[in-house]
Amino acid sequence: MKTFVVISDSHGRRKNIAKIAPLFAENHFVVHLGDGSSDLREYTKNDPEKFLILKGNCDFSYGMEEYVIEEEGVRILCCHGHKYGVKSGIGRLAAHAKERDCTVALYGHTHRAAVEEADGVLCINPGSLGSYTDPSYCYLVVHQGKVTPAIVPLQ
Repeated sequence: MKTFVVISDSHGRRKNIAKIAPLFAENHFVVHLGDGSSDLREYTKNDPEKFLILKGNCDFSYGMEEYVIEEEGVRILCCHGHKYGVKSGIGRLAAHAKERDCTVALYGHTHRAAVEEADGVLCINPGSLGSYTDPSYCYLVVHQGKVTPAIVPLQ
């Protein structure tokens, strides 16, 4: 079993990241899906392999464009989502995930938490960790080929 903390769109709201930082040690991976990718920089120093940092449309120098992680028999596409027009729907994102042989796509950009399936791809948006929305993140469990996401409101 592998566990993930998935966040996105923190936009410099480091106080919100600090609220969930104790979870970083308890999980196998921490994924930031962009727009505030440098907000995790101080946390990555101790265990850089644990952190996957993606670049969003508001990030200019820190993070990967996209990444595929494979754990427990599941291939997961990680990206910000803006290049796939996710504000207008997740069809292009799902198609790209299928091209990369992924059954799960993690994305941000919309600032709205969502868990929905499109064309056989489970598309998960953790919402925004910024203060101008109802902040949230995703706790994700991958176990023996099954994926269980939970959107968690920031307390």
